[in-house]
Amino acid sequence: MADLFPDTVSQQPNGADSAREDAPLADRLRPAALNEVIGQDHLTGPQGAIGRMVAAGKLSSMVLWGPPGTGKTSIARLLAHATGMRYVAISAVFSGVADLKKAFVEAEKAREAGQRTLLFVDEIHRFNRAQQDGFLPFVERGTVTLVGATTENPSFELNAALLSRAQVLILHRLDAEALEQLLARAEELEGPLPLTPEARDALVASADGDGRFLLNQAETLYSAGIDAPLGPAELGEFLQRRVAVYDKDREGHYNLISAWHKSLRGSDPQATLYYLARMLVAGEEPLFVLRRLTRAAVEDIGLADPQALAQCIAAKEAYQFLGTPEGELAIVQACLYCATAPKSNAAYKAQKAAWKSARETGSLMPPMNIVNAPTKLMKDIGYGKDYAYDHDAEDGFSGADYWPEGMAPQRYYRPVERGFEREVAKRMEYWDKLRRERG
Repeated sequence: MADLFPDTVSQQPNGADSAREDAPLADRLRPAALNEVIGQDHLTGPQGAIGRMVAAGKLSSMVLWGPPGTGKTSIARLLAHATGMRYVAISAVFSGVADLKKAFVEAEKAREAGQRTLLFVDEIHRFNRAQQDGFLPFVERGTVTLVGATTENPSFELNAALLSRAQVLILHRLDAEALEQLLARAEELEGPLPLTPEARDALVASADGDGRFLLNQAETLYSAGIDAPLGPAELGEFLQRRVAVYDKDREGHYNLISAWHKSLRGSDPQATLYYLARMLVAGEEPLFVLRRLTRAAVEDIGLADPQALAQCIAAKEAYQFLGTPEGELAIVQACLYCATAPKSNAAYKAQKAAWKSARETGSLMPPMNIVNAPTKLMKDIGYGKDYAYDHDAEDGFSGADYWPEGMAPQRYYRPVERGFEREVAKRMEYWDKLRRERG
């Protein structure tokens, strides 16, 4: 298969490939068996989904979903080796429908010869809907066992028909312990890293769960021929700063904005500020954050603290006036104000209820006494007749009935006993009392 297109690799099940001595460190440290895969024991262990499949000697099609550098490619390669399958790897970045057809033809020939094929598709989410549909008949017939790899949420990026034929297996972000194991393997091969213990911890933290990135950084340190161990400050100067993994139109974006909004709603200013920092440091558009912050001010705070909305609008004006980075402090101030403000979704719930009534009763005529009467004819037939002008009434309140005939008065807005809404509730109770007294 290697002659079909350059990004395709075919491997017979005679053992894991050994990397060349001049290959990158990450390639030289690729695991040789599934039990050597670090950080994914929930899948590769004896009780894991992959472990059970291998023990049974039968694989089902699957999608490996997880962050970069967590072992998706290695697991696919080792699965083929462990089950005696022919291994074919394709990258969706470079391949098209014609390449897939060639791969399926070769797989069909191998099947006729009694050889099963594991087709590994890296970045499978990059195939469009039509290309994804092209897998279906070959997966259904068993021509190939499909193993797709993706860093994106499969429910967003993959066809439902394809997902129904493949098991989604989630790979975990590598934690500090798993990353330390990777560094230990590197040191067995290359020797001790030229780092102080504090700098070593900083290196692990900078990897952000990505094992490949960690090994690439370690290789950079080995290649530099450093004599004295580096401390955290020297390491930061030596290595380029890692940009946070954050695609503004993908799942990472929605996960962080959700965590931020819910922390704000939950009145945790510390967590709110942390997620705000995560977004802005990763390159999120500050005006997007301000729009969501303003929405939170009216949805989750409302009249419990009317100044929350004013703070958000002021922060927007300040940011547009100052720009980045100075203007980001205005976003922080508004964010902290909203996180520490009393919370109420009474206005939000009132809107939902009122909109529902409007859809159900949209043709009801308002009472004649409160409709407009711009012409003599309209006045003659009763428009505006007997309207009670509230400013002429005692307490500036007439107590009139403003609801359409045939519709009972509704109570959409129910202020809570928090913040300024406590005062609003008192006013509404007072007006209700006057209505009852004045009939």
